[in-house]
Amino acid sequence: MDDLAARVAAAMWAEDTASAGLGMQLVAVGEGTARLEMPVREDMVNGHGIAHGGFVFCLADSAFAFACNSRNQVTVAQACDIVFVAPARRGDLLVAEARERTSYGRNAIYDITVTRDDEVIAEFRGRQLSGTIVTEES
Repeated sequence: MDDLAARVAAAMWAEDTASAGLGMQLVAVGEGTARLEMPVREDMVNGHGIAHGGFVFCLADSAFAFACNSRNQVTVAQACDIVFVAPARRGDLLVAEARERTSYGRNAIYDITVTRDDEVIAEFRGRQLSGTIVTEES
């Protein structure tokens, strides 16, 4: 792991009780990249044994957040889109891999792929805006 990205991720993870509560694990982080895993638990599925899409979205969004903040910049999501390709089922181990696709100034676009057993189940695209909270003069 990239040292700065790892330190930023550790600080984020310490306060991210939602991701931890869903069973997510941060597997890797680097400049503009992140990889998270999450098992699909019994309490995440509907009556058909299929995970509610919101849980898949949460995993992708968390990978997006760790990748966006990996350069120690404060970022906010401008927009996110997700396409569900296949269902996630009880017992699956989902993997979300985020990577920066392009950046320009304060704006960047990230692609996040969610897989299980190397099969794509969702594609997520996020757009972020970065900035600073305070300046030297503040």
